[in-house]
Amino acid sequence: MAFLFLVGVAAAYWAESYGNPQLAGVNQSPTALQAGGNMEGKEVRFGIANTALFAAVTTDASCGAVNGLHDSFTPLGGMVPLLNIMLGEIIFGGVGSGLYGILVFVILAVFIAGLMVGRTPEYLGKKIEAFDVKMAMLSVLVSSMTILLFAAAAVVSKAGLAGISNPGPHGLSQILYAYTSGTGNNGSAFGGISANTLWFNSTIGLAMLLGRFFVVIPILAIAGNLAGKKSSPASLGTFPVTSPLFATLLVSTILIVGALTFFPALSLGPILEHLLMLAGKAF
Repeated sequence: MAFLFLVGVAAAYWAESYGNPQLAGVNQSPTALQAGGNMEGKEVRFGIANTALFAAVTTDASCGAVNGLHDSFTPLGGMVPLLNIMLGEIIFGGVGSGLYGILVFVILAVFIAGLMVGRTPEYLGKKIEAFDVKMAMLSVLVSSMTILLFAAAAVVSKAGLAGISNPGPHGLSQILYAYTSGTGNNGSAFGGISANTLWFNSTIGLAMLLGRFFVVIPILAIAGNLAGKKSSPASLGTFPVTSPLFATLLVSTILIVGALTFFPALSLGPILEHLLMLAGKAF
């Protein structure tokens, strides 16, 4: 988790420090890596480094406090807090939910490791069986489907499109962030979107309901199932979960199962916006 945290902070700082190439030579901040660093939406007393750090921290947990406007970040800089919430705010654990988000990915990683090496999937002395994996995947699917389906409905409806303040891919990023933040119980936002409408108030409210209760139900089922199992002593067939190898496998599982689920949407939003920015087009 420390690795994912450091990558997120470094990526956000790099993107904000290099800023928009159309402003090359305009020294907005003496703390930037080069002249032209993006200071839009940031307080001078915090600068680029502290704002990037705060944006990563507040979305690594379901905090929601901000010291800068995420909507004014560069495309890749804004993608970092967006992706942090999409992954389930697992790095620090959500407020009121603690570690259960990362435990879902741990169960999936243990099961995948067991399948690959032919060992019995076990975690904390409890065998990980089909029911546990089904509930873990259900929890991941509920969260991702809530974000993507509501965002898809918004971009094809007049009521949804009426709320965005920027056309093109940045408008999609605003919609994605609104439903991602609601589903993840975060509270931060791409503030350029006009979400105080009947459409967004209703759909984001439903996203919050699904993202909180319908995600925790399968996790409670996992907890009850594991609690009823007898503990098995470690043996030669037990896959160790305290090694660098398992840490690598866990991060890989998070990126493959979690991040790639949202890659098509991110490609049409912040990634496309970044490429167009390099081509000289801003939104």
